[in-house]
Amino acid sequence: MTPDQIAAVKNSFALVAPIADKAGLMFYAKLFELDPSLRPMFADNVEEQAGKLMHVLAFAVANLDKADTLIPAVQALGARHGGYGVKPEHYGTVATALLDTLATGLGPAFTPEVKDAWIAAYTTLSGAMIAAAAKA
Repeated sequence: MTPDQIAAVKNSFALVAPIADKAGLMFYAKLFELDPSLRPMFADNVEEQAGKLMHVLAFAVANLDKADTLIPAVQALGARHGGYGVKPEHYGTVATALLDTLATGLGPAFTPEVKDAWIAAYTTLSGAMIAAAAKA
């Protein structure tokens, strides 16, 4: 990721943070709409899962410019997700749900540049997760 992309992700996430609870729930609603077969992978308490998601996103965004901190954490997360039954093809659905959530939550602030920055971040992080799950 370029420094400009990192800044775009960080700045846009700062706008999402105040509505983190709502954004997390929006994400899961969209995810289950896109692929209802994913619902059984998650605990009955979607609110709790949404909070975990937003916490992980906050950590990832805060550490986008610290690969030595971020990548090992993301790899560990990917290995755990593999154990939950997450398959590589699920990451595309997650990307769609995430981008939709960001577009809704950010409104006009979700510019093409911001979208491209999030795609770059997600591609990097999901790639590390998928590789770690394959090794686990």
